[in-house]
Amino acid sequence: MFNGYLPAILAGVVTTLEVALLALLLAILLGLLGAALKLSPFAWLRWPAELYTTLMRGVPDLVAMLLLFYGMQIFFNAFTEAYGLRQWDIDPFVAGVGTLALIYGAYFSETFRGAFLAVPGGQLEAGYAYGMSRAQVFRRVLFPQMMRFALPGLSNNWLVLLKSTAIVTMIGLQDMTWMADQAGRATRQPFLFYMLVCLLYLAMTGCSQVVLERLNRRYSIGVRHAEL
Repeated sequence: MFNGYLPAILAGVVTTLEVALLALLLAILLGLLGAALKLSPFAWLRWPAELYTTLMRGVPDLVAMLLLFYGMQIFFNAFTEAYGLRQWDIDPFVAGVGTLALIYGAYFSETFRGAFLAVPGGQLEAGYAYGMSRAQVFRRVLFPQMMRFALPGLSNNWLVLLKSTAIVTMIGLQDMTWMADQAGRATRQPFLFYMLVCLLYLAMTGCSQVVLERLNRRYSIGVRHAEL
């Protein structure tokens, strides 16, 4: 039915998941850093974070991907030619992960910032009053409650990030969308292979929603919800 292209597309699924998970990890780290900077009392720390989130949220994902990949390659080519060095080629996998991390790190910054602000300050003061260190207050008081407030936004951004991995095909990374495109061209059955990719993305987002729902229940233990 798939003319022998199914194994290649399934291999592309692995690449897609690797890109998505690595980008998620880096985006979370960037988001925590961005949130910390935006909550800083020092303006010289807040302004770079504000500029970063404004730029990355204002530029379309595809444009950012192409601009960073080809723009950086042009810069590296000019640099190596100027100093007589061997040409440096940007790896599409690294470029895809890095660009998605930069884009969604900006969204995660706002998510974490709002979550940090939602935690009552009195609870942090109570932790200090019990003799906890700043690290203990963060680990035992701030982080668990912050995650409860952040999870809805994180869940939504993760699902969007996962679907956005499809744009890495534009820079030549052989993910499942790229594989499906090649298979569709070779067999002249693009609808069949794009439909397969659609179903694979639905399967991944469906599994993600199950995991995220369990995490939401984990961090909502002891929280009483209003009855309608």
